[in-house]
Amino acid sequence: MKPIWIVDDDQSIRWVLEKALARESLLSRSFTNVRDALAALEDDVPQVLISDIRMPGGSGLDLLQAIKAKHPGLPVIIMTAYSDLDSAVAAFQGGAFEYLAKPFDVDKAVELIRRALEESLREEEMDDRLVDAPEILGQAPAMQDVFRAIGRLSQSNVTVMITGESGTGKELVARALHKHSPRANGPFIALNTAAIPKDLLESELFGHERGAFTGAQTMRRGRFEQAEGGTLFLDEIGDMPFDLQTRLLRVLSDGNFYRVGGHNPLRANVRVIAATHQNLELRVKEGLFREDLFHRLNVIRLRLPPLRERPEDITLLARHFLQKSAKELGVEPKRMSDEALAYVSTLPFPGNVRQLENLCNWLTVMAPAQTIEVKDLPREMIGAGGVEGAPAMPRAAEPRLPSAGFEGGHDLSDYGGLVMPVAEAETMTAVRPVTEPMASASASLSAGWESLLAGEARAMLESGQPEVMDVLTRRFEKAVLEAALGVTRGRRVEAATRLGIGRNTITRKLQELGFD
Repeated sequence: MKPIWIVDDDQSIRWVLEKALARESLLSRSFTNVRDALAALEDDVPQVLISDIRMPGGSGLDLLQAIKAKHPGLPVIIMTAYSDLDSAVAAFQGGAFEYLAKPFDVDKAVELIRRALEESLREEEMDDRLVDAPEILGQAPAMQDVFRAIGRLSQSNVTVMITGESGTGKELVARALHKHSPRANGPFIALNTAAIPKDLLESELFGHERGAFTGAQTMRRGRFEQAEGGTLFLDEIGDMPFDLQTRLLRVLSDGNFYRVGGHNPLRANVRVIAATHQNLELRVKEGLFREDLFHRLNVIRLRLPPLRERPEDITLLARHFLQKSAKELGVEPKRMSDEALAYVSTLPFPGNVRQLENLCNWLTVMAPAQTIEVKDLPREMIGAGGVEGAPAMPRAAEPRLPSAGFEGGHDLSDYGGLVMPVAEAETMTAVRPVTEPMASASASLSAGWESLLAGEARAMLESGQPEVMDVLTRRFEKAVLEAALGVTRGRRVEAATRLGIGRNTITRKLQELGFD
């Protein structure tokens, strides 16, 4: 345990506290002014700090402010005379743990320091738990299946296909598979194939020789070479261009590849883990994905459940992300009230765990108090849940998908008798048709929004609001674009195609309407 620092220009106060702490077997270190304490803080940190307010050469409140900026979790006790109660209030506003009025009873002072010590040690334990917390959290049965799957694959080198919606944590699972595999000491290289332009993706994967194309001034190693002896994670594999799928298939088949512009074959000792949010069977049927590559990748399939299938995990994840966000920003961690947690647990979270993490980051910065209430949530989220007392937005019922599990492309004996729960085959086959109740609900909604729009226009016209057509048109276009980007998960070109507008048009509209 680190020592307790005492900052006071009064030698008798320092002496009394030093002796009292020594009797309790607690280490202490004393300073006569704020300047020396701040200098020592550059190289060391106390367990608890006790400081007077009024001292020559600096104020204890200035010291408090400097400490809270660097070490927000460090308990600071401010000593003050009875005439300094206004300063004591200022100390509390600055984040002081407690104030100690002079003259003080020594035993009460030690008791207060003990409480501050307990708080400090609790903070350290919480920080350790945050550092040591597993990368993937979940108590829901579907997530327990995922954890069991990772454990069963821990000593295997087979190719794994991870499927799941955007934001469910596919890369985290890939990293966990690598971390617990025989290749853990090798590199983990991740590549999002959808984020690299088609013309550069081949060079990114396989590297290139000097002079292979204009601008290739030097030889460059590709991701396969960088991942030698380790794991290569190919995210969004469903978006890989068709011609490149052939080259990837060859590497997976015989382990050999060529750099772009190269003539000497290179051997790849790499485990490939692929991930996608798309229905690859459907893309195979549409001729957009090679069937032989699909079967080569689909040795073991691991499906990650969306957050709506594991609502019991939302509370656990929210607390974790609030702690993590506070640590990264260097501020006191905030907590959600029981009512706020209950409300957030009813939200749909189409962006899954990533959206929940973004919400916690936003709350850490924007929530006005340390305890977060429902009213502190972003405006667009209030009214989107299903708790009592909050108006719930209409949401079509979604078919319940089976729990996470794996699928194997071959007999289990091919993998040393691994016991693997198999997910239902229908999860990756075809898109189900809309059920009759959902269709009728959709029809009633479409019949209602036009009358609502007419009523809104009438009210705006009667109130004399200018530019009614322009205002309503912008709101309509923004709603349609938000819906399209939600369906295509942010892919602008695909959204433009589905809306029947050009690529330049959607880019211009997004800029005009203030989309990020």
